[in-house]
Amino acid sequence: MRRLDSTEIVLSRRQILAASAAAGAVAALPGQASAKEGASDPSSLAFRQPEHTIADTHRVAAGHQAQVLIRWGDGVTADAPAFDVLAQSAAAQDRQFGYNNDFVAFMPLPVGSLASEHGLLCVNHEYTNAELMFPGLTLKDKTEKLTREQVDVEIAAHGHSVIEVKKSGQSWQVVPASPFARRLSALTTEFQMSGPAAGHDRLKTKADPSGRSVLGTLNNCAGGVTPWGTVLIAEENFDTYFSGDPKKTPESVNHIRLGIKGKSRYAWSRFHDRFDVEKEPNEPNRFGWVVEFDPYDPTSVPVKRTALGRFKHEAATCVTLADGRVVVYTGDDEMFEYLYRFVSRDPIDRKNRRANFGLLDHGTLSVARFDKDGTMTWLPLVWGQGKLTPANGFASQADVLIDARRAADLVGATPMDRPEDVETNPANGRVYVMLTNNSQRKPEQVNGANPRADNRHGHVLELTPPGAGKGRIGRHDAERFRWEILFLAGRRADGATYHPANETYGAWLSAPDNCAFDNRGRLWISSDQGSHQRTNAIPDGIYACDVDGPGRALVKFFYGVPRDAEMCGPAFTPDNRTLFVAVQHPGEDKDSTFDRPSTRWPDFRPDLPPRPAIVAITKDDGGPVGS
Repeated sequence: MRRLDSTEIVLSRRQILAASAAAGAVAALPGQASAKEGASDPSSLAFRQPEHTIADTHRVAAGHQAQVLIRWGDGVTADAPAFDVLAQSAAAQDRQFGYNNDFVAFMPLPVGSLASEHGLLCVNHEYTNAELMFPGLTLKDKTEKLTREQVDVEIAAHGHSVIEVKKSGQSWQVVPASPFARRLSALTTEFQMSGPAAGHDRLKTKADPSGRSVLGTLNNCAGGVTPWGTVLIAEENFDTYFSGDPKKTPESVNHIRLGIKGKSRYAWSRFHDRFDVEKEPNEPNRFGWVVEFDPYDPTSVPVKRTALGRFKHEAATCVTLADGRVVVYTGDDEMFEYLYRFVSRDPIDRKNRRANFGLLDHGTLSVARFDKDGTMTWLPLVWGQGKLTPANGFASQADVLIDARRAADLVGATPMDRPEDVETNPANGRVYVMLTNNSQRKPEQVNGANPRADNRHGHVLELTPPGAGKGRIGRHDAERFRWEILFLAGRRADGATYHPANETYGAWLSAPDNCAFDNRGRLWISSDQGSHQRTNAIPDGIYACDVDGPGRALVKFFYGVPRDAEMCGPAFTPDNRTLFVAVQHPGEDKDSTFDRPSTRWPDFRPDLPPRPAIVAITKDDGGPVGS
């Protein structure tokens, strides 16, 4: 690996000074045992970490409790039948909690309030593991063996759930028969298209010759909440659902750029022609968008907002500018893909909530270029500008949005190490980007913002818009930001760059994925190593660190998922006294099956497989989580 010069890894002056001070403090400690008791711990996070190991069940920091709130198959709507794992049906799953819960949003009740003990929990269902859902299947043979009914159960298990929840003492309960309860299903729910690409010929199919109505949503990963109280859910790896040879379609360049290879991970195209690109070449163009819906109105129709571009969206985080316009940040979760920003044309109407429901249909989508001097530039993706012209295959802004990846290629965006969640810190106005990993980056491909070849553990970037600082949100619509690396993940041997006291007081993590901020502006990170968790011997879960002060980048382990699971969410209540997290795909290992799973979390019953679930974490004394 080539050496990097001093301009290629950007560390802030405050980070260097804080690290130096902490290093002196650590050197003076009598030993690690007393250090772990917190004698001179520079971090503001005072919780005692659980054992940093991979286990069959979950575990949480001392002084906290982790309650399983709702699991795959539990009832959502009032008419949902009891879960029967051996007699599943698509009709039942369409009313029950879906599979592989990911993004979580807590929406206070009533709307617009800061209520922290009563609200709606809005949860994405990203994908399914058929070999863990049905008996007699393995990872290798499931696509050949699945029946039509089982496939329809899978499709119904995708999408989103809305449940009403209430806190009583230190425990949370799902409110039964709630009028807000709802399933958005990939099997039966109709979605509308809006914005510049809606109605375009490339979105029209046999089932929808208008190009404005879509059945379902796919691979809903992270998301966001708008300032007017709607939920944004991001469609990510939609390519994995489609079979058929993309080269035999008029959309071949587009399909191949988005990863459609001809062989699907799913058996859906055996029973549903719309998932075969040779039969419906435009169907994939109807996925890969950001979806907006109103959780407070169970009759509302969710809308795919095409102005935010089409790619493998991870997150859709909103921040309001001083003039009332809204910025949405989102990543494209794949190796060597890009970071995006959307700025609305119009400001929020603060007096009429519903007047804002079309606000995300008009504005400017941009993509990020990172330079080695620590600056970054937002490059607009606007039809007719630069190379985004008919000469390069763009006949309109709709084409730019449908082919957003190719447009970003042409304007010179910086290929990143899997940009996943992107969140704005309300305490300091800075933006934090989770870069999960990139094992395919070669030494000659490294750059300042992605400084490691074979980056198996990922890193966290910190972006500073002009004017951002303590108590100041900054100009998130500015053309240029500053950037620096908060830390490189992994162990010391992997080139990690945490706080120098990390090995004494903290823990190493791998593959930062989703994140959230508490009311003090501290960063809480969920991790996802996928199949590398066992190899790395690093547990996935929730990690937290300060981003300012003497404890900056000192990472601590707070919550660990059960074996072979991924950590998703996380979401705080407004008072920070509850942290909701999503445990996704427990037991997902190549040899794990319904009949012989690697864990049976959370029920641990011999007649039940592992079940993805939402967990509510509270502090024993009722105080803020992590305090």
